[in-house]
Amino acid sequence: KIMNKQGLVDIIHAKLGGTKTAAEEIVDTMFDSIVNTLNKGEEVSIAGLGIFSVKARAARTARNPKTGAAVQVPAMKVPKFRAAKALKEAVK
Repeated sequence: KIMNKQGLVDIIHAKLGGTKTAAEEIVDTMFDSIVNTLNKGEEVSIAGLGIFSVKARAARTARNPKTGAAVQVPAMKVPKFRAAKALKEAVK
C-alpha cells in the first residue's frame, strides 16, 4: 500500500472529525508551509520525523543514455530530507 495526500486527509478527518474539506485544508497548509520555508532557504525540523532542507547542486556534464551525447545540467537547488533517529528506529 502507498500512503498519499488523500490518505493523510482521511486519517486527519477520522481523528479530528469535522469535514473532509477542513482536513484537506490542514494537510494543504502543512505542505504549503514546508514548501514556502524551503523556498526561503530555511530548514524545517519536525521532531521525531526529520529535517527538510535545501541543497545546492553544482552544474555538471551528464550523458544522454539514449544517444551517449554530453548534456550540460545547470546548477539547481534540490530538496533534501534527513530522517530523525526516532523515525529510523520506528522503521527498523
